Formats: sequence, structure tokens, C-alpha cells
Amino acid sequence: MSRRSKSTTGLAALFGVTGVLHFVRPKPFERIVPRQLPRKKELVYASGVAEIACAAGLLHPRTRRTAGLVSAGLLAAVFPANVQMALDLNRKGSPRAKAIAFARLPLQIPLIRAALKASREGR
Repeated sequence: MSRRSKSTTGLAALFGVTGVLHFVRPKPFERIVPRQLPRKKELVYASGVAEIACAAGLLHPRTRRTAGLVSAGLLAAVFPANVQMALDLNRKGSPRAKAIAFARLPLQIPLIRAALKASREGR
């Protein structure tokens, strides 16, 4: 059985928490879905399900390889929402909110790396 790294455990925890938040507080997530995409609430729920599934998959050695690859893809797929949030806050956010939103964008890179690393920890 392969061992799970701290980065994989952390990524699973992040996905688990944010996935649940998609259902508990969907409005903030709906606001950052890029404007050209329809059915924002459904997209938020679908991404919440995907995040929870990735979290669960990352925790088990048999599913970790696939979950790591899917997690990397999911992080890339939601990147436009993070860009939308930064652009929206750039227009009407506080200086602190703007700084946080733009600082978050490059954080996708280590998250994607952690997901790809997790995919190599699977069986």
C-alpha cells in the first residue's frame, strides 16, 4: 500500500472543505462563474460534487492516481472562475480584496503540482 504525502492529505482536505461550501454557501461561488457560462447554480453544485469526489479519491491508494489526475484537471477548469473573481474585485473591491484575489491566481500552480504528485502516489 502506498503512503499518502502531507500535500495529498492537504489537497484532499481543501477539496473536501470547499466542496461542502459549494452546497452550504453557493452564492459566492455563483458570482465568480464566468459571465458567459449559463446555469451558474448547477455549475457550482457540479464542481462541489467533483471536489468532494476528488477529496475522497485522493485518500485511497487505489483511486489516488485517477483522483490526482482529475484533481489537476479540475483545478485547471475552475481557474477561469478565479480570474473572474480577481477582475470583478479589481473593478469594485477593496485594495486588500484585490491583492488577495490576484495573489490567489499563481497558487493554482502548486495545487496542480500537488495533484499531479498525488497521482504518482497511487498504486
